[in-house]
Amino acid sequence: TVITNLLSAIPYIGTTLVEWIWGGFSVDKATLTRFFAFHFILPFIIAALAMVHLLFLHETGSNNPTGLDSDADKIPFHPYYTIKDLLGVLLLLIALMILVLFFPDILGDPDNYTPANPLNTPAHIKPEWYFLFAYAILRSIPNKLGGVLALILSILILTTLPLLHTSKLRAMTFRPITQ
Repeated sequence: TVITNLLSAIPYIGTTLVEWIWGGFSVDKATLTRFFAFHFILPFIIAALAMVHLLFLHETGSNNPTGLDSDADKIPFHPYYTIKDLLGVLLLLIALMILVLFFPDILGDPDNYTPANPLNTPAHIKPEWYFLFAYAILRSIPNKLGGVLALILSILILTTLPLLHTSKLRAMTFRPITQ
């Protein structure tokens, strides 16, 4: 409800939009059904887009980030990089299985083991570490619409930074930071 309530900051249509997404005036069975369907379908959409990306990459080829003609140095993707990637995935899966099977509580929050009490709200509710940037932006601006706009702008800045790079040389190979 935190993310959907951010939409209520939109003037004139915000509350109507939130009610439309929720499927009613509060989070209910319709909301859970919609979000379950969305979270079920989304990985398939992402996988399809990744396949389309790989298809276009296979058809047109990748770019040359160094800007140098290097026909002599080319290594075929399969089997060399395929085996390398499979080895990396296998090592990560083994590490994840060890973490999950032998140390299941090592990354958990101790508050998850306290019994739920709907009459008592915990005093120290805090977001997970990967949401702290958004939490800090929203808390630093007292106006709700201003906080939402600042959050959207912070994400848009990161997505537009690659478009601001105008050099024909795309790689970090010849930049001073890598010398």
